[in-house]
Amino acid sequence: MAFTVHGLAVSQGIAIGRAHLISHAIFEVVHYTLRERDIPAEIARFDAALAAVRAELAQLNTEVTVPGTPSELAALVGVHALFLDDPLIADVPKVLIRERRCNAEWALVQQMEQVIAQFDEIEDSYLRERRQDIVQVVERILRALSGKPRRLSKKGATGEIVIVAHDLSPADTIQFKNLKIAGFVTDLGGATSHTAIVARSLAIPAVVGLHHARALVREDDLIIVDGRRGVLIVDPDERVLEEYRLRKRELELERSKLKRLKHARAATLDDVEISLQANIELPQDIEQVRQAGADGVGLFRTEFLFMNRETLPDEDEQFEAYRHVAKALAGKPVTIRTLDIGADKTARALNGAERQVPNPALGLRAIRYCLAEPQLFLTQLRAILRAAHFGQVRILVPMLAHHGEIVQTLAMVEQAKQQLRERRCKFAENVAIGGMIEIPAAALSLGPFLRHLDFLSIGTNDLIQYLLAIDRTDEAVAHLYDPLHPAVLRLLAQVIQTANKAEMPVAICGELAGDPQLTHLLLGMGLRQFSMHPTQLLEVKQQIVMADTEQLSAKVSRILRLDEPERIRELVERL
Repeated sequence: MAFTVHGLAVSQGIAIGRAHLISHAIFEVVHYTLRERDIPAEIARFDAALAAVRAELAQLNTEVTVPGTPSELAALVGVHALFLDDPLIADVPKVLIRERRCNAEWALVQQMEQVIAQFDEIEDSYLRERRQDIVQVVERILRALSGKPRRLSKKGATGEIVIVAHDLSPADTIQFKNLKIAGFVTDLGGATSHTAIVARSLAIPAVVGLHHARALVREDDLIIVDGRRGVLIVDPDERVLEEYRLRKRELELERSKLKRLKHARAATLDDVEISLQANIELPQDIEQVRQAGADGVGLFRTEFLFMNRETLPDEDEQFEAYRHVAKALAGKPVTIRTLDIGADKTARALNGAERQVPNPALGLRAIRYCLAEPQLFLTQLRAILRAAHFGQVRILVPMLAHHGEIVQTLAMVEQAKQQLRERRCKFAENVAIGGMIEIPAAALSLGPFLRHLDFLSIGTNDLIQYLLAIDRTDEAVAHLYDPLHPAVLRLLAQVIQTANKAEMPVAICGELAGDPQLTHLLLGMGLRQFSMHPTQLLEVKQQIVMADTEQLSAKVSRILRLDEPERIRELVERL
């Protein structure tokens, strides 16, 4: 019987294939009490399981070095290895086994629930979703304890298959390279989940957040994954199937044509030059930036250098990471965002990061945290300034809202420069400093930004979230997260137009920049700099080369006067 399930579209395209089910997690473990004399043997069994998982991850780490493997996978396997060796996972369960005389499986699951409860309190959506790393590592250990390691079946390797799972780990996704995977769908996950990240990097259609799809779909069911609309169609009739086959062929043809655009000039029909840059998280992402033909890096999220480690990266380690990217881009701009992390985050190496606050979303984070920890901030600033000697590096400061924060930040940059002078270190004296516009107060009060800074970058994910008071990761209210809300459009247009009038460079580095359906809208607002995931860049460029900014400007002005969301949506689709 045919049926349809709706979820969150995270990687565009259409996949048609047979369902291949990935088994459920195995967290419903039995609890039994050990005899005192059996405790050492139980701890030894737990240690053996840890050793087996370490060996599995080491093998997977070898597989991710194969050319063509997305750089994200190596990072994700590394994250799992770090969690595996974390005392909270590797040591605390053994304490529970001794003190409570319980079996290893039960002790491990009890500890996992404690740890993920801490992750649930984290405000940052990306970091909060890392709780799934904990779950996946624990699942792997449980399977080692049961003697049933998880590997994807080769079944279906000769035909197109669609992975259907409750959730997927990075280790699972590594195996996709060796199988003919058409797409994947999961019950869990959001826009920044591993599944979403890997799907986009592999250009595989994917839909996540389907809730109960894994339980509804049977092995070998014929299914369609519509990665544009966030739809899963199970057992489609011949009419629907033929329609989607036609759409799929059209999309494949369009994608092959897109590659021709790699070296094409990003300019509109009326000859307006547009800068298309890429967002990255780690230095090794630079290869994708090159492959996409990006004009530079518009957002380097440096917090990844600080996460999942016991000690802070020192100045030299940070310098090497930033220099690597600056040199690799050979003169193209590299925008490095300073540490966007706070007291509520799980960077355990950060002093005070474990502090609990009543409302983390409004608490000590990003630049607020950096100004409260001047030595940490100065270390990063020195590293960036030194790296700027090797390329066109710019500094981007997140979550600025107050004039005083801008002044303090600039003073810290000058202090970092003075320290480098005293040490006689080479660095760039004239590094452009910009501010992220991601708080409505900043968007509505741009004066200090225009007077003191060199460029602006709009972080649309947080700006929309704060403007509409919607936690976009909360499935209960996610449907209210609407980038086309009249208030959102007017605020974006206001920021862009105010910056343009002041001749201040302004970019968008949030999700909106990578959505080709919104490219004409943003061009019509006056945006000339976009930064997005590298895999989205050619689709956006395609929209640019077909656009006429003069015509779009007039049409978008009319859209900005509307209040009816449906009418706005209709007109945006016609742009």
